[in-house]
Amino acid sequence: MNKSQLIEALAKAENITLKKAEMVVNAVFENMSEALVQQERIEIRGFGSFKIKEYSGYKGRNPKTGELIKVDGKHLPFFKVGKEMRERVDR
Repeated sequence: MNKSQLIEALAKAENITLKKAEMVVNAVFENMSEALVQQERIEIRGFGSFKIKEYSGYKGRNPKTGELIKVDGKHLPFFKVGKEMRERVDR
C-alpha cells in the first residue's frame, strides 16, 4: 500500500472526501516526522514503534580505488514491529 492508496482507503472507510483524507494522512505523517526530528519515540499500540537510532562512524573503503575513507556517523529512523502485528502477520 502506498500513500495514495492509504488516502483512498481512509476516505472510503470514513466516508469523507479524498481532500480531507489527504489532509489527515499528511498531518499524521508530518507530526510523526517532526517527533522523530525532535528525537522522540513514537509508539502505536498493536502496530509498532519508531525511534531514531544512532550509528557510529567507521573507516570504509572506496570500491573503485581501494582508498580508505572516513564514513561519518548518522541518525536514522528505526521501526520495531509490535507483538500483535508480528503475530497477525506470522500466521
